[in-house]
Amino acid sequence: MSAHFSRQARRQTVPVSVGGVIIGGQAPVVVQSMTNTDTADLEATVKQVYELWQAGSELVRITVNNLAAAEQVPHLRDRLAALGCEVPLVGDFHFNGHKLLTEVPACAEALAKLRINPGNVGKGSKRDAQFATMIEVACRYNKPVRIGVNAGSIDAALLTQLMDENAAKGSPLTAQQIFRETMVRSALDSAAAAQQLGLPQDKIIISVKMSDVQEVIAVYEELASRSNYALHVGLTEAGMGSKGIVASSAALGVLLQQGIGDTIRISLTPEPGGERSKEVVVAQELLQTMGFRAFSPLVTACPGCGRTTSTFFQELAQDIQAHIRRQMPNWRRAYPGVEDMTVAVMGCVVNGPGESKMANIGISLPGTGEKPVAPVYVDGEKHVTLKGDHIAEEFHQIVEDYIQANYSPA
Repeated sequence: MSAHFSRQARRQTVPVSVGGVIIGGQAPVVVQSMTNTDTADLEATVKQVYELWQAGSELVRITVNNLAAAEQVPHLRDRLAALGCEVPLVGDFHFNGHKLLTEVPACAEALAKLRINPGNVGKGSKRDAQFATMIEVACRYNKPVRIGVNAGSIDAALLTQLMDENAAKGSPLTAQQIFRETMVRSALDSAAAAQQLGLPQDKIIISVKMSDVQEVIAVYEELASRSNYALHVGLTEAGMGSKGIVASSAALGVLLQQGIGDTIRISLTPEPGGERSKEVVVAQELLQTMGFRAFSPLVTACPGCGRTTSTFFQELAQDIQAHIRRQMPNWRRAYPGVEDMTVAVMGCVVNGPGESKMANIGISLPGTGEKPVAPVYVDGEKHVTLKGDHIAEEFHQIVEDYIQANYSPA
C-alpha cells in the first residue's frame, strides 16, 4: 500500500467513542447510515436497522421527531440487542430535541450519540437555552454529540450578522465566501459553546454538509484547517443512482485523500424498490478502492469489448459479487481477514490470464472464437481449467475452498 494511504497521513483529530466505536484519532474511517422508516413504527425500524448493520454500517442514525418516536427508542435498542445487533444508534433531532430529550429521558439513555443542527435548535432568545438543554442532557448521560450544520437549514441570524459585517468592509468578500464562512463559524461557535457548557472535546463531532461537490470540499478544507475536532463528512443530499454515487465519491475522495474525514455517510436517495443498504455498500467500496479499509473481497471484472460478445463473464462476475455480499456477514465472523481477498473474472485472452494471476483467485473466460475453456489461477499459479455447463458452480466452490484453507476460523 502506498505511503500516502498510511494512517499517519490522516489529519489528527481528538478521538470520540460512540457506543464503543472510535471515531477520529488513529481509528479507521467509520461508515455510518440512516434509516428512512418512521421511528415510531418499531417493526419497520428494527428491520431496517438490522439490514443496515448486516450490510456493514457501524453507526445507524434514526429520526427522533416526536414523542412517539422518542418513546420507541429504548424498545428499538432492546429489540436489536435481542437479535445480536449492538450497532450504536444516533438520534437525529431538529426543532424540538430539547423537549423530547427531557420528556423521555429513557430515549437519551438508549442512544449512543445525539445529533444537533444549530440552524434549527431554536430562534431568537430561545436558541441558546434550548441548545444548552440538549448539551446538558448529553453531559448527564455521558453521550457524544454531532453538531451538524446543513446548508439548507443554516443559522440565519449568523448569516445576516456576517453579511452586515462584510458589507462594512473596504474589500468585502463574495456572497459565496460569506456563506462558506457561516457554515464553518456555525459549527465552530456551537462546538465552543458546548464545551463551555461542560461537554468535553472528546464528546464532540462536527459536520458542515452541503449538496454541491466543490462547496463541500471547500468548507471541509477550511474547517479542517481551523480545528482538530473529529469530522463527519458527506453531501447532505447526494441524489439518486449514479449521480449520487459519483457526487459523493468525487467530494469524499478528495477529502479523504487529504486525510480529512473520520466518519462518512453516502446520502443516496433510494431508487423505487431499492435497498437502503446500498448507501452502506457504496461507502465501503469507496474506502476500499482508495485503499483505506477492507470490507469485502473485491471482484475485478473486465468491461468487455468486441472480443467478448458472450455475456457469460458479465453474468459470472455479477453472480460472484452477489454471492460474496450474501456470505460476508457469516464470513466476517468465521474467517477474519477474508475481506482482503481479491477475485478476478476476466473475459478473454488479452488481459484475462495476467489479471487472473494478480488476484488471489482469478478465472479467464474464453472470448469470441477462443477455445471454450476457462483456466483458473490461485495465488498466481494455474490451478485448474474449467469447461462445460457448470463453470459458475465449480468456481464458487473453488472460492469457498480457498477461504476455508487460507483464513483461519475465528
